[in-house]
Amino acid sequence: MKIKSNYFLWGMILLFIGCQEAVIPKPKALLRLDYPTTEYELMETDHFNFLKNQESEFKNQDGTSMTLDYPRMKGSLFITYKEIRDNIDKLLMDAQKLSIEHASKADGILPHPFVNEKDRVYGMFFEVVGDAASQAQFYVTDSTDHFVTGSLYFYTRPNYDSIYPAATYLQNDIKKFMESIRWK
Repeated sequence: MKIKSNYFLWGMILLFIGCQEAVIPKPKALLRLDYPTTEYELMETDHFNFLKNQESEFKNQDGTSMTLDYPRMKGSLFITYKEIRDNIDKLLMDAQKLSIEHASKADGILPHPFVNEKDRVYGMFFEVVGDAASQAQFYVTDSTDHFVTGSLYFYTRPNYDSIYPAATYLQNDIKKFMESIRWK
């Protein structure tokens, strides 16, 4: 019995001696993603001109469907052009409905109106907050002839915390697109 109590005593001594250092929790770390300084170049389509980020790759499928791919961020901005033929109300409803469809997964959708009377560009930018499939949508029009819609998608499962830095970067590109668009 004496041997067992000696093992117990030595075990307790080693336990107290070995735990002398205070445990200090590690500070929270933040992920740092560095994106290049944005440089823009002029792009021309059949119906309008705009400034695009040089980091993106422009693909013009058929003159009405275009894509700005961002391979580094694994995302794409899908752009569609439509002529207005007495259907402005339907085009506006469809563009707004697309944004509302993401409301079930999103924590919120923040609309930002856009007006450039000088160049006849009017529209709306929808910032989607939360784990929705698309992180931003927009439309711009001159309200008589031209109508452009766009949606931003990432090639990954929507996890807002993870894609937030890239989404913010690309949302700024969308705003630049809206500000720079000029009708032909």
